[in-house]
This record gives sequence, structure tokens and C-alpha cells, in this order.
Amino acid sequence: MEAIGRFSPKSLTTPTGRTVVSAKRAATWYRWDDMPREELHEKLSRRLITGDQLMLAHVYLKKGCVVPKHSHMNEQLTYILEGALQFFVGDDDREEIVVRAGEVLHLPGNVPHAAHALEDTLDVDIFYPPREDWLKKTDSYLRK
Repeated sequence: MEAIGRFSPKSLTTPTGRTVVSAKRAATWYRWDDMPREELHEKLSRRLITGDQLMLAHVYLKKGCVVPKHSHMNEQLTYILEGALQFFVGDDDREEIVVRAGEVLHLPGNVPHAAHALEDTLDVDIFYPPREDWLKKTDSYLRK
């Protein structure tokens, strides 16, 4: 039987997703609820999906959570699914941006930024390339 579209008739199921492989390409399917949720502290947790070149994260912030000022070489898109985050962008925090459900913030690499959760928030963060500090759990600024 020949593969239809991007899926082949054979599949391999893994604990974190379902990999569907054809002779031409492979695709990996994930369910957020099946991904491990990492608790960074009482107001911040996340789930990660990482490919070869980018990272996708569900980030859960409780109202009042503060993500301290930091920067990273990774380009970042933050899409708010629920709630609202107030971002402070730049070396001097002069640019304040409130991003609400349905809105997206783009942060180029190496731009200092901080975020405050104005309400309970679920956001999707996309990073290119993947955040090595998140993968290696060396992101101590988030774990306070």
C-alpha cells in the first residue's frame, strides 16, 4: 500500500508522541496532555516539544508570576492562548507591551525582556533554534 499525503500505513507509537514514517519523510504527532509538565516554581510550569531546528513550549503562568529580565540568542514568538502578559523590552525596560489572548509578540534574538503575568496565562513560545538552557535545565533565572 502506498502512503497517502504525508502519512504511511505503518506507524510507531512512543510515550511522548506518535511517529508516522514513510519512505520519503517522517512526521511526529504529539498530544500536549501526554507531554511531561515541568514545574519550575509554584507560579510557573511548561511542556516542551523540540525538533531539530526549533522548540515549541506551552508555558503556564499564574497571576503575579514574574519572568525576570533576560536575553538569549534565540528568536522568539510568544502567542497568548489564555490570559495576558505584560512585557518589558529593551535594556532600559522603556517599551512596555501588554499581550492578550489571541495576540503574538515577536522578540528578535539578544533583546532583553521580562514578563509579568497580569492574570493566569497559557502561552505558546516558539524558539529558533531550540533553547539549550531549557533542555539542559540550566535556566536558573526561571527557577527562583
